[in-house]
Amino acid sequence: MKNWLFRIYMYLMKIGARFTKIRENKIVVLNGAGRSGSNGYLFAKYMRKNHPEYEITVVEPWPSSHLPLATWREIGAAKFILTTHQPFKIHAKQVNIQFWHGIPLKRMGIMANNTKRKTDMRNAKLWQKNADVVCSSSDLYETLMSACCAIETTKYQKVGFPRLDALKHPALSKAQLLTALFKVQDEQAQIAIYMPTFRYEMEDEQIMAQIKAGNFFALPDFDAESLNEALKAKHQYLIVKLHPYEMQLLGTQTSHYSNIAYLNNDYLFAHDYDLYELLGNTDMLITDYSSIYFDYLTLDKPIIFVTNYLRQYEQKRGLLLGPYEEVVPGICVKTQAELLAGLSAPDRKQQKRQYWLHLTNQLQDESACAAIYALMANQY
Repeated sequence: MKNWLFRIYMYLMKIGARFTKIRENKIVVLNGAGRSGSNGYLFAKYMRKNHPEYEITVVEPWPSSHLPLATWREIGAAKFILTTHQPFKIHAKQVNIQFWHGIPLKRMGIMANNTKRKTDMRNAKLWQKNADVVCSSSDLYETLMSACCAIETTKYQKVGFPRLDALKHPALSKAQLLTALFKVQDEQAQIAIYMPTFRYEMEDEQIMAQIKAGNFFALPDFDAESLNEALKAKHQYLIVKLHPYEMQLLGTQTSHYSNIAYLNNDYLFAHDYDLYELLGNTDMLITDYSSIYFDYLTLDKPIIFVTNYLRQYEQKRGLLLGPYEEVVPGICVKTQAELLAGLSAPDRKQQKRQYWLHLTNQLQDESACAAIYALMANQY
């Protein structure tokens, strides 16, 4: 019932916004990616700094049933509508540039195990109707996205992703990041960041209960005290960045441990950062099935994969590439003991990282923001 009401609301707001005249220098970013590698938000920052002749509005969160009519008029007035999730526009004359929000590892759309055909077909029609340009970084990316969303090849433009520009040019130095999140100075410091996928969709109450109890890794032998002591002994620091839903389950915004810090969206919004503006000065990534690891390859730094729920995730949603353990360019761990061993000697698969980097990013030395601006200015 709620979905139908929301679709009716969107339909009515679109009708109202159609009476707004399009302005040639107006850009609207519909940001559904928050502050975790948001191509839209980062491109907006670039445009405001480098091209003030454009008027740019960021609408977030998107989609939302609580937007004022004035915001809908802004959307209706935009020549360019930039989206991080489903393509969207109000007028046929508007140009939708689809950034998306990650190179897909997890199955989605018509490839997923946990979606309905009727919904998948409706979403595929939206891509065909509304997406004018789909930003791409490689042939492999285009193959994966088309498999999931049935996107025509003519829509792709290899211009890259703004989030990778931010990854290569951090807003904070490593020392500043350490001071900001851990309140310490340590010239020997190694900073790891843990970013798992959205685990709620596995529909496993046991996993959610473990996270709620403080076991953010959901590992069978988790012990926060011993983890912190092991990190401390090696001058290692762990940033924990969970999905906002999981952070709410955890029920705390600060860690009680010297070498473990929680990074939440409130901090990012308060300081006008996107996560990727900080990520470049970390030393290693810990993840599970999140596509963030494809982006992290740009840094050529170690990656550790937590795989204790791999088979369950493959069955529930599915992965586009496999066998998983053979595909991922890093060590796989299922316990805290294995994780600590991996943290002691993580850099084992540089050649494999380089292999996957070249497959997923054919534009490594180019500025995505500059390329996207040139596309907008010269072709439209």
